Amino acid sequence: MKKKILPMLSLGLSLLFTGGCAHADPMAGGPHDPVQLSAWIASWDQESGAREYKKIKKRLDSIACFMAYYSNDDKIILSDGLKASAALAKKEGQKKRYLSFTNDWTDAKGKTVMKDADLMRRLLAGDEKKEETLRQMMDAAKELKCTGIELDYEAFWKDKELLQDYLDFTYRLSSACLKEHLDLRIVLEPGMPMDAGLCKGPEYVVMCYNLYGKHSGPGPKADRDFIAKTLKKMEAIPGKKGVAFATGGCLWEDYGLLGLKNGPVRFIDEDEAVELAEGHKISPERDENSAALHFTFTEDGHSREVWYADSETLNAWIKEAADAGIENVSLWRLGGNTDIEEVKNK
Repeated sequence: MKKKILPMLSLGLSLLFTGGCAHADPMAGGPHDPVQLSAWIASWDQESGAREYKKIKKRLDSIACFMAYYSNDDKIILSDGLKASAALAKKEGQKKRYLSFTNDWTDAKGKTVMKDADLMRRLLAGDEKKEETLRQMMDAAKELKCTGIELDYEAFWKDKELLQDYLDFTYRLSSACLKEHLDLRIVLEPGMPMDAGLCKGPEYVVMCYNLYGKHSGPGPKADRDFIAKTLKKMEAIPGKKGVAFATGGCLWEDYGLLGLKNGPVRFIDEDEAVELAEGHKISPERDENSAALHFTFTEDGHSREVWYADSETLNAWIKEAADAGIENVSLWRLGGNTDIEEVKNK
C-alpha cells in the first residue's frame, strides 16, 4: 500500500504546483498583433508613477488616474496626488485620460475602508441617489479635465440585489457619459459573472491577476492557465473588452509545505525584488508556466520566497492575450518598476 500512496502523493503535489497542466513551450514574450496599452498611476505613488509614465507614454493609448474615493458623508475626495496625475497626463498630451472611482471611503479619523459594499448600497439606493452619484462622478472628471470615467467597484457581486443595482447604475452612467462626450470603462474582477447582463457601450477591463497573493501560498500573479480561463469567461462580455495585468509581486515569509506553516505576506514591487535578489547575490529563476521570476532566501532566521513580474513577464502575458484575440491591455500599475520601458505593445 505504501508503494502506491507515495507516487500518488508525488503526482498530486506536482499537479498542485504546476497548475495541473503541462505545456510544451515556456511562456515568453515575442511579436504579436498590436494591442492598445493603458496604465494606472496611483495617487499614493504619484512621483514614481509619473517618472515611469514619461518613459512609456508613447506606447500608451490611455492613462487611468487612480483613485477618487469617498468621505464619511459619501462625498467624492480628489487627492493632491490624483490631481497631479491628471494634470501631468493632460500636459503630456495624453488624449484619453480616465478618472478612476472606487468603492473605498475614509472615516473622520482618516481610516480607510476598502471595497465596501455598504458604501455602494448608499450610493445606489434608488433612482434619485444613482443620478446624484453619477453626476458627482462627471463633475469630478470635468474638474480634473479628464476625458473619461473609470468605474472600479469591487467585492459586491455575490449580493444579487446589489449586483442588480450596480448593473442598473452602469446603464445610467453609460447613457450619461455618452451625452456628456465622456468615455467610460468598467473594471471587473475575474470572479464577476460576465453573463449577468452587462450593458453594451463601455469598455470592460477584467483584472487578470492575484492568482496567488496575500490570500494564498507562493506563486505568480497570473499564469497561462489562469489567463486562458479568464479569457474564456470574458466571451460573455458585450462590446469592447480587455485585460489588466499586474506588475510587481509578493513576498512570503516562513511558508511551509501546503501552508501548514506560514508567516506574513506582503506585496512587493519589482524594484524591491531586484534589490533583494542582488543584495543576497541570487539569480532569480523564471517559471515556465507564467514567465514570472522567483527566488528564496533566508534572513534574520526567517525563510522568504519572492515571486514577481518584470518586463519579460508582462510581455509574455500580453502576447498570450493578444494571440487569443484581445486588443486592449492595461497595466496595474506604474511605479516601482525597474524596466517598464521594455514593455511592448506589438
